[in-house]
Amino acid sequence: MMQKLLLTTLLLIFPLLAFGQSAQNGTASLTLEQAVELALENNYQLKQARNNRDVSDTRVFSAKMDFAPNLNASFGGSRSTGRQFIQDDLSFEDRTAYNLTGSISTNVTIFNGFSNIANLRQARANLSTQEEDLNRLRENIIFNTASRYLQVVLDEELLKIAEATLEASRSQLEQVEAQVEVGSRPTVDLYNQEATVASDELFLIQRENSYDVSMAQLIRIMQDGSIDRVETQMPSIDDLALMPVEVDLQEMIEAAISNRSDYRAQEYAIESNRQDITMARANFLPTVTANAGINTRYSDQFAVLGDVVPFTDQFFSDQVNRSISFSISIPIFNRWDNRTNMQAAQISLRNSELELDNVRFQITEEVRQAYSDYQSLVKELESSEKALIAAERAFETEQQRYEVGSTTLIELNQANANFVQAQSDRVQAIYSFVFQEKLLDYYIGQLDENLRFE
Repeated sequence: MMQKLLLTTLLLIFPLLAFGQSAQNGTASLTLEQAVELALENNYQLKQARNNRDVSDTRVFSAKMDFAPNLNASFGGSRSTGRQFIQDDLSFEDRTAYNLTGSISTNVTIFNGFSNIANLRQARANLSTQEEDLNRLRENIIFNTASRYLQVVLDEELLKIAEATLEASRSQLEQVEAQVEVGSRPTVDLYNQEATVASDELFLIQRENSYDVSMAQLIRIMQDGSIDRVETQMPSIDDLALMPVEVDLQEMIEAAISNRSDYRAQEYAIESNRQDITMARANFLPTVTANAGINTRYSDQFAVLGDVVPFTDQFFSDQVNRSISFSISIPIFNRWDNRTNMQAAQISLRNSELELDNVRFQITEEVRQAYSDYQSLVKELESSEKALIAAERAFETEQQRYEVGSTTLIELNQANANFVQAQSDRVQAIYSFVFQEKLLDYYIGQLDENLRFE
C-alpha cells in the first residue's frame, strides 16, 4: 500500500553520514557533537566566565603575596638658593645648595587577627565558586544546544510528514476529480477533498515556519556567522535504542546533590562568607607590624674641617642611616564600624545558607520532574506505537470501503488525518524519549560534550 510505503520511508530518515562540514552556500553538515563543540567554542557567556575565573585565580596569588614583606625605594633631589648660615665663618651669605636623598624601606605584617589567612581562604573559595559556575554554564550550553539540535531534527521529520501528506491529498484530489467527471462520485466529494488539500497546505506552511524558527535558534546558540543552515546527522529511528532503563528516584536525587556544580558553587559561597566573618572579627584585634629602612643623602654644603665631603663618601657612608622598628595598632573606638561589618557578614552567611537550602530544593524538584517525565515518556512510547498500528489499519480499512462505495470521503479523510497524527505523535515520542535520557544526565550533573543519540 502507498501509505504503508510512505510510513516506512518516513521512519527511515536521517541515515548516518560521515562527519564533516560543507561550506557551500553557508550550509554546514554537523553531527550533534560538532554542534556542541561550536557552541562551546563561540559562546560569549562561557568566555566571560573563563575571564572571571582567571581574575579569581589572580586574586588567590595576590592573597598569597600578602604574607610577604613589601619593598619601597625612593630617590629625590632639590636645589635651594638664599641666605644660609656658614658655620665656619659664623656668618650669613647667599648661596645655592644642591641636595640628593635616597631611601629603601620594607615592612611586614606579623599579626593582623588572622585576616590575611582568612583573605587567602576566601580567595580560594571564590575561585572554586567561579570554576563550578563555569562547569554548570558548560552543561547548560551543552543541554541547550542538544535541545535545539534535536528540535531541528524533529521539525524536519514533521515537515517531511506534512509534505508527504499534502502530496497524497493532491493525488486523492486528482482521483476524485476524475470520478466526479464520470459521475461515479458526488460533487460534494470534490469540494471536501479541495478543503482537505487546502488544510494540508496550511499545515505544511506551519511546519515550514516551525522548522525555520528551530533552525534559527540552533544557529544562534552556535554563534558562527559563516553558517546559515545546518544539515543534521542523526541515526535513523530504527537504529535508536528505545529500551527504557531502570532508574531510582532517591539515587538520582543523591547523585544530583553530589554532582551538581551549582550546589557545590553555593557551598563555596558559604565558605567565602565564613571567611568574611573572620576578617570582620580581625578588626577588633591588634595589628603588629615590623619595619626596616635605610636612608641616605648628599649635600654640596656638607663639609668637614672646611673641606666638602665627596658624593660617594656622603651618599654611601657618612650620611647613611639605618632603622628598624615595630608598631602595634590597637582599635579602641571606630564609631561602631567594626561591629556593623561583623553583623553584615553574619547576615550574609545566613542568607547564603538559606540559598543553599533553596538550591537543594530546586535540584530535588528538577530531578523529580525529570524522573516523572521519563516514566511518562516510557508509557507514551508504548502507547504511540499501538496508536500508530491501529490508525494505519483503520485508514487501510476506510480506503478499501471507500473504493467499494461503502463509506464517505469525509470518513476516509478523517481516518487519514488520524493516521498522519499518529505518525507525528510516534516520531515526537521517539525523539522525546531519547532526549529525556540525556536530560536525566543533565539534572544529576553528569552531562558532557560527548553527546550521542544511539
